[in-house]
Amino acid sequence: MAYKIEDSCVSCGTCAAACPVSAIAEGDGKFEIDENACVSCGTCAGECPVGAIVEG
Repeated sequence: MAYKIEDSCVSCGTCAAACPVSAIAEGDGKFEIDENACVSCGTCAGECPVGAIVEG
């Protein structure tokens, strides 16, 4: 199951830098995860300083 970034995202970019498959990019007002590219490893969720990334 792919992860998703909630509205509490502060656009710091930590998740994008941590993603091993480059599935995260800056979107409109927050970062977004390409669910087709996400391999559900959870690395991004573990790195998010505000806990904005959840299984979706």
